[in-house]
Amino acid sequence: MGNRADDEGTDVEIYIKPLTDTVHADTPTGAPEKLLALLDSLGFERKTLTTAGPQYVWHEVPAHLDAGAKKQLATRAIPTLLMAGYLVNITNDVWDATAYQEAVAAMRNQPATPPSAPTPPPGTARPRRTR
Repeated sequence: MGNRADDEGTDVEIYIKPLTDTVHADTPTGAPEKLLALLDSLGFERKTLTTAGPQYVWHEVPAHLDAGAKKQLATRAIPTLLMAGYLVNITNDVWDATAYQEAVAAMRNQPATPPSAPTPPPGTARPRRTR
């Protein structure tokens, strides 16, 4: 049992499993927990299969969603995955251009989180302002 992410050399491959309406998100064998947790947080459901050999991990869009909602959830995940630095491929039968544009717009409209100011070492006086 292989997966598309291993075959294609990507971090995430999103596609509809043949002969079903299940939207899969495959990650490479041994994918980091950080990536798996990000997919969890984006609404995908983690699935596992343990065999005598390796443990297989993949994600699926929740089955209770209708076809349009499945495509929207999968497509809306793309900007977040890309911003996190992952290489993602999504097949045309899952792609929803409007959902992608909405997700990008939502990311742009989020207020920027200012970087926290560095804390001076203990016993160091803060610079004083003089005229």
